[in-house]
Amino acid sequence: MRIRGDVFWTWADPTLHHRTHDETLGDGTFIDVQVRLSRTGITQMFIGVYAPAGMALLEESFESRPGESMTTALAWGVARAKQVARDCGPAAGRFSHEM
Repeated sequence: MRIRGDVFWTWADPTLHHRTHDETLGDGTFIDVQVRLSRTGITQMFIGVYAPAGMALLEESFESRPGESMTTALAWGVARAKQVARDCGPAAGRFSHEM
């Protein structure tokens, strides 16, 4: 069970068109990347990385991904989330709340 932080709840708006990539990595770290189009057509993104017990290792949002489609932003976000998981997850031997 993920423990969502303020970054997610501030960013969340289920009424907007969005795409999601959820993945549990081999060490149990969970990544959640969401992209959406704002009401004005701007690509926005949320990245969440969670420890196996659900604690947020990182939550960040981007209000604008200039020049990126939702597909491009999603691919970049998944790569970023996996890098954070490698750097801060259980396999790295440490957990961090802040980056």
